[in-house]
Amino acid sequence: MMARNNFRKSLGYALSGLAYALRTQANLRFHFGAAFVVLAVARLLGVDVRDFLLLLFAIAMVLIAEMFNTVVESVVDLYTDQYHPLARVAKDVAAGAVLLAALNSVVVGLLVFYPYLDSFSRYLVRFLGGVH
Repeated sequence: MMARNNFRKSLGYALSGLAYALRTQANLRFHFGAAFVVLAVARLLGVDVRDFLLLLFAIAMVLIAEMFNTVVESVVDLYTDQYHPLARVAKDVAAGAVLLAALNSVVVGLLVFYPYLDSFSRYLVRFLGGVH
């Protein structure tokens, strides 16, 4: 029974942290919105399960990186309110991690969607070419 209560408390803290990040971090909200659009398009195009999982992993990397970036910024701000070069390094490196995760997700998205969009564009050309 004790382990279940500890799990519930831990889950509550985690959900509270996620809610805080979503409430306060515009970039995280943007990434969640983009993820929703990407997953909706994937569903619409009939992306297979393997490719859908690749998209999910890429999306998760971006969201996790964004949340760790928030952690780094918060801890640095808690530690000092004055400019310090190492504080800037910590924040810049964390932001760089988000950038790398986002670039990775773009590459994954292009690789996953290309065959589907190529087929869709060929269909459109045939469809529109037959309409006069």
